[in-house]
This record gives sequence, structure tokens and C-alpha cells, in this order.
Amino acid sequence: MLRHASRTLVLVAAVGLLLSGEAPKELLPNGDMEKGNGSSPAHWAGTWGTDDANRFLRLKGGQPSVTASRIFPLDGQRALQLGWRYRHDGLVRDDQGKQDARMAIDFLDAAGQQVLPGPAYPTFAGSSNGWQKSTLKFFVPPGATAIRITPALIGQTAGTLDLDQFSMTVISPSDVPEEARTTGNISVDAGGKHPTALRVDGKRLVDAAGAELWLQGLSVPSLEWKAEGDAIITSIATGIEVWKANVIRLPVKGDFWFGTGKNQQADGGKAYRELVDQAVLACASRGAYLILDLHRFRAPNDKDVEFWKDAAARYKDNPAVLFGLFNEPHDVSWEVWKSGGKVEEKKKSGDALAENKEVLTSFQSCGMQGLIDTVRGVGAKNAVLVGGLDWAYDLSGVLNGFDLDDKGGNGIIWDTHVYPWKSDWQGKFLEVAKTRAVLVGEVGCDQVRYDFIPPERFESPYTWALDMIGCIQQNRLHWTAWAFHPRCGPPMIQDQSSFTPTPFWGAFVRSALLGKPFAPAKLR
Repeated sequence: MLRHASRTLVLVAAVGLLLSGEAPKELLPNGDMEKGNGSSPAHWAGTWGTDDANRFLRLKGGQPSVTASRIFPLDGQRALQLGWRYRHDGLVRDDQGKQDARMAIDFLDAAGQQVLPGPAYPTFAGSSNGWQKSTLKFFVPPGATAIRITPALIGQTAGTLDLDQFSMTVISPSDVPEEARTTGNISVDAGGKHPTALRVDGKRLVDAAGAELWLQGLSVPSLEWKAEGDAIITSIATGIEVWKANVIRLPVKGDFWFGTGKNQQADGGKAYRELVDQAVLACASRGAYLILDLHRFRAPNDKDVEFWKDAAARYKDNPAVLFGLFNEPHDVSWEVWKSGGKVEEKKKSGDALAENKEVLTSFQSCGMQGLIDTVRGVGAKNAVLVGGLDWAYDLSGVLNGFDLDDKGGNGIIWDTHVYPWKSDWQGKFLEVAKTRAVLVGEVGCDQVRYDFIPPERFESPYTWALDMIGCIQQNRLHWTAWAFHPRCGPPMIQDQSSFTPTPFWGAFVRSALLGKPFAPAKLR
């Protein structure tokens, strides 16, 4: 391919960046950090370090969050290349498992609101072998008038990240590499034909024409723990276009939806809801479905009812959206699970493992039937997903007197979450799958044992994954594998730039989605 000559907008030693004008020009009074009075680099809210008389931006771990951020104007550019030097030493992530060292790259519109999609964030872990160089090529989304560069250490208990010699160059869109076209900055609206409404027909799922569908896809997390998410649109597009998923499960949080989260959203949740709208469009315009998963635990309450009144009304006319009513019920009776009632505070002997270290409190629940009634009460017929007990794993109560009434909707898909520490597949979900539509809404395995898993219940992913996927295929269960995020376990991918599959889980999932058959050696 004939490469187009690039036009350099910025070439400033150290951290000088420029995105306007015809010739290189320093925007920062002390941008190169080689001059000045020894203070921090001008306009960067960070510290600085020196190495053989070279100054550089340095972020040090040991605090909950350490960031440096700058915003630079754009003027109609369509594609850019960012270059930088980096070095990191002894970065240690805290025990939450969802933190990282990163360089966030976001686009903003004239009102200062984020414009999607943006490129996948470069991330850093552990130690590098001295100074390294890196570049990133990406598209500029329509409507963007500025770019924000934010190096950050989030939840790093130790270590340092050094950054130096930033540059920004305008390039031709044709110079953006093919992998970035498919896994980087992808349009929200792909322009394809949207799917028709899905309904339950016995154990089958069928579309408006009566054709049977087999939903196979991925869970794309992060909107349940941060209002802006992590590469949501990029991940969805990659999951559908590259991994060939036809359904995406999107966990969301009610507090963020209404703008009452701990991050003090100033817009009442408007940007969050609009991002979910974009996620829906990213799926629908690629012919795929989206499961809107209210990512809550134990039992639903009045806040969950309010969420579904609003969300179900918003998407009731969108055939691509399915409603995951409540993520993982647990530690209640089947009676309370179905019809609601008092949820007791204390855990009883023999209850489920504390898989998310949740503090169990006492409250009044509306039950799963109450959530179905709420959705149908606003006129939404969208098919709903309902998880059983034991963190959504156990569906056996459905066949033992605790069925639910859909009351005029497009049906119930029964949602089970299966991990290596769960046993009795036949009794907990396969019996139900003989007569009902069942989706394995979360499923995955890791090469490390999580602290809540007893040693005797840990199994190698290289045996469990083969049997689990084989069981899914053999019984034609619908499924959305967990998790399409590098820092949420069990992870399917190693990064959010190339979306390289993890060998112990993601590689098996991708092979299955691309059509490879698996044969289970045994059930659990």
C-alpha cells in the first residue's frame, strides 16, 4: 500500500503536545522539562523525575488515584498518531482487581462532553525493561473538537510510571492499521440491518419470522463499576465483528443510570444513559442483540423497580434489547426469590460462598415476579432473563413450584451462571433446559484460584473449559461468556488494544464462537 506523507503537528521533546497550526510549536512553557526552575512540568498535575539530566513526567503509586491530564484542541483532523516513551518499575495493583496504570485518551465535543468511540487505552503493569517507545494510530470520531490525554495510576499500591517525549502527528485515515480498524476506534452505528424482536417458543428462541436463533456471545463489563466504562463501544464492535458474537451482555448499575453514584455525576446520569444507548446501537446496527443486565446481587428492592420502570420504558420499542432483570440472586428462600418478602440479615449455615464479599443486610424484596410485572406494566414486551438462586446458578426451583408468570410478554429466558466451583450441572440447569430456554449468562474459568474457592473445588481451566463449552454446544444452550475485559476475572482477553485472547479461557471461547465443535468428556 502506498503510504501517504504525514503532516507533523507536534514534535516537542518530553511532554509538549500540539494539535493546531501548520508547523511544530511548543504549547508548554516548560514542555521539554529540560529547562526551568525545577518545578513540575508546566500544566501537568504530576511530579517529575530526572535520569542522566533528562526530565520526564513521573507518577508514583501508593495513593488511591494519581493522574496528570491535559486537553488539546483539534481542527478537523480525521486520524492521528500518538507517540511516547515510557518506563515503569514495580507497579503493584491493589486487591480489587479492577485497577490499572493507564494512559487514557478521550475525545471531547465543544461542550466538553466525551465523544465516542475513542482508542483503547494503553495500560502498564509490573516493570518494563528500561525505557521503551510506543505509538498508537487511531481515528478521530465525528464531533470531536479536542483530545484529552490522562496518564493515571488507579489503585496502584506501589511503583512508578515515567512518560517522556510525547508527539502527535496527523496521518491519513488509510494509515490506520487494519487491526485498529477492527479493534480500535469503531463507529457506533455500523449501518447494518437491525435484528427483529426475539420471543421464547418452548425451549427455543425465535425471531419475528419464526426462525430459530442460537444466542452466543460475550459479557462486556465495566459500566457496573465506573460511569464512563472501559472501551465499551470498541469492545462491543470487536466482540461482534472479530469474535463473531451475536449477543452482548452489558452489566449496568442503577445508581449510575440515575446519576446518584459515588463518583458524583453532575448530569443526573444523562451521559451514562446515552452511552448505554450507543452500546445498544453498536449491537443492533451489527445485527446483534444486547442484554441489559442490572448487575445487582441477592434480591431485588424498590430501587430496582424504579430502574426497570425507566429502562424498560426507554427500550420497550427496541427489538434488539433483552432485559436481564437481576444479576445474581442468593441467600434467600425460593418463596422470597419468587414473590418477595423480608430478606433476613444474617447468613445461615450452608449458604452460598461469599463470591463478592457482600455484606448481607435486611430489607424488603419485591421478588422476581415483581420485576417482571414492573417491566410488563410499562408496556414492554421484550424477552426477560431471570437467574436462579446460588448466585444465579441453581434453576431447579423453576421445576418445583416456583415458576414465574410472564403475563403477555415475549417470554422468560432462564439465566444460569456456571463456574468451576459449581457442581451438579444436570440438576441445577440441564433439567430445566429440556423444556425451557436457558442462557448461561456468565461462564468462565481462570488459571489462578480465587480466595473464596476452597482448594478442593479448584480445577484446571484446560480441562474445565473444554467440557463446559462442549456441554453448552451439545445442549444448544445460549451463552454469554465472562468477561470481555482484561482486568475482570475470569478474563477472556489480555488487553483492550489487540484483544488478544487469554490462553486458558478466551482462546477456547473465540474458537467456539468461530464455529469449532467441542465434545464434553464429563459433566460436573
